[in-house]
Amino acid sequence: MSPMIRSLVALTAVASLGACAALMGDTEAGSQLDEGSFGNPTMNNILVQTGQRSAEQSLARRFQQEVPTTINFAFDSAVLTPEAQAALREQARFISTFPEIKFSVFGHTDLVGSPAYNKRLGQRRATAAVNYMISQGVAREQLQALVSLGETQPLVVTSDREVRNRRTVTEVSGFLPRALTELDGKYAAVIYRDFVEAGTYEPQLESADAGGEGGGDE
Repeated sequence: MSPMIRSLVALTAVASLGACAALMGDTEAGSQLDEGSFGNPTMNNILVQTGQRSAEQSLARRFQQEVPTTINFAFDSAVLTPEAQAALREQARFISTFPEIKFSVFGHTDLVGSPAYNKRLGQRRATAAVNYMISQGVAREQLQALVSLGETQPLVVTSDREVRNRRTVTEVSGFLPRALTELDGKYAAVIYRDFVEAGTYEPQLESADAGGEGGGDE
């Protein structure tokens, strides 16, 4: 083979390799199988363990994205509606999956009525929500019915009746004391357990709520 022909063959091979690299995007083999989310759990675990992201914040964000965190009530009532019970069952399922985490339930009311009465009514609503989730299997130590916020944080500022203000809101509030040593920042272990247990979940039978009625205006 003449030197000229050998040179043409070499140039052709180089060009072919360059074309393949262009088609592959000059990336690692198998990278085309990554749809963009494969590395997120690993990245999140690294951020948690290096202190760049709080596991509590990550779980709070996930809770808000996956579960209805707010339920509403009828006027001057702490009785759970069927819709509220359905939302609380979803909350209970999520909370039971994370036994290391504490959750707080905040009670709210309308701006109708006296602040003192509304504070008591907000507490009854928070207590009703907590008791229902306990009836669904949530550990009592994971739930707090905080002092009612009453009428102090309305979603809609109005002196009239407003269903959006008559609510309880459930939020992640921290880790149980024993969880601090058990977790040790290993957020991936929590996610793995969640993945395993999600395949064995069996819905529990609905139980009747024992919410109370209050006398007077809300």
